[in-house]
Parts: sequence; structure tokens; C-alpha cells
Amino acid sequence: MEIKEIHDGIITWIKDWFKDKPTAKVIVGISGGKDSTVCAALLAEALGKENVYGVMMPNGIQKDISDSKRVIEFLGINSLTVNIGLAYEALSNAIDSNFTSVNSKNISMYTTNTPARLRMTTLYGIAAMLGGFVVNTCNLSESIIGWETYGGDGFGDFSPIGNLTKTEVVALGDYMNLPKDLVHKIPDDGMCGASDEDKMGFTYEVLDNYIRNGLRPKSKEVYDRIMLLHKKSHFKHENIRLPTFNACLKISEDFNWR
Repeated sequence: MEIKEIHDGIITWIKDWFKDKPTAKVIVGISGGKDSTVCAALLAEALGKENVYGVMMPNGIQKDISDSKRVIEFLGINSLTVNIGLAYEALSNAIDSNFTSVNSKNISMYTTNTPARLRMTTLYGIAAMLGGFVVNTCNLSESIIGWETYGGDGFGDFSPIGNLTKTEVVALGDYMNLPKDLVHKIPDDGMCGASDEDKMGFTYEVLDNYIRNGLRPKSKEVYDRIMLLHKKSHFKHENIRLPTFNACLKISEDFNWR
């Protein structure tokens, strides 16, 4: 598809999704990266900038928060800042008091995923206050390999760029004339100092070529790594499983339940 067709299709889809929600506000976490920047721009164009709330959520000090501010100022959307640092510290101290020793790998999982989950809690708290919906800003490339936090940035009420690869998100950002340095900013989680691609062990270009064109990586090691990440992340995109023995517990046909 041409990038214009993709752009116009998403704008139409957003407008249709909100057709029966004319007073609803849209809440989007603004990290200063390409995904949240493109999502916020699409929402402002489709729904009007006055209906979009960009939320900055540093964990204590965020070194590149100036990028988040630039996005909000460039788009002219509403701005809120909620520092999750004290909440993260209090939660960490409360959990730590229950353990004398923890595997270092599990600690790494905690420090990476917990801030993302606190941010999603924050977004839904603001949505409750304003009467709005939370945007999932993840893209297809991330979802394919599970490069998102279950209960964190992997959640949301609707996902404008969920069918686009990282490469296509960049192309869309360029098409919309968004700040080039933000659209082409090297993706990272802002915590460990390494880029996404450093940690993944392959580039988004290789992954996106595989996703869209079926071009398997030439390196068997890279191919195996992609498939391992993909298989390990299946649970993030499945409905919650229920026991099969309770099939006899009836529910009215009026309810479309699972």
C-alpha cells in the first residue's frame, strides 16, 4: 500500500471508532519516540488536538524528556506530567521487604517491566478522570516478537499503528512531516542505555523484511532468535484461558462472552 493510503485509512478508522463517542478524550503516553509521536499526530488530525492529552511520565529523571515536550508543543495537544518515581520507589521498597534474595534475572525483569505497568496505570487513572480512552502505541514489529510489556505499553483501548511495522511507522512519520530526528530516533527503553536492536540481536530492517516480504534472515542464529521471541510472546496476545470443566455453568445468550 502507498503511505498516503495507509495514512488516510488510519485517520478514517480513528474517526469511525469515535463516531459514537463524540465527547470522549484520548489519552496517550508521550515518550518522545517515533511510535507515540506518530500516534499522537494521527489522533490530533483525526479528532482535533483539543481532544488529545499527551502524558509525560518520567521515572524520577528522564534524560530525554525534552523530546516528549517537543512532541506536545509541535502538535499543540494538551499536556500533563506525572512523575512515577516516588510510586516506583515505594512499590519497590514494599516488595523488597518480602524477599531476602532474588535471582538477578528476575530483578532485571522487575526493573524493566514495572515502570511500564505503572505508566499504564497512570494513563487509565487519567482516562477515568477525563472520561476518555487510552491509546496503545505499539507497532506490529514489536508485537510479533513480544517487545512490549504485558500489562504495560502492550495494553490500551485501541491501537492506531498496531498493523504497521517499525519501518512503516517511520515512513508515516516522514509523510506527516513530523520532526525528523524524533521519527528516526534510535528506539530504546530509556533505562539500560542499550538500544532495542542491541538487545534484540537483530535490526528492525531484518525483522520487517521477514514480516512483510517473507525474507528469512540469512543468519540461522538471527532466524532462531526471532522465532524464539515470537513463540515466547504468544501469551501476550491470547485471551485469558478458562477451565474447561465449567462449561455447564450457563450464561445468557444475550451476552457475547469470549
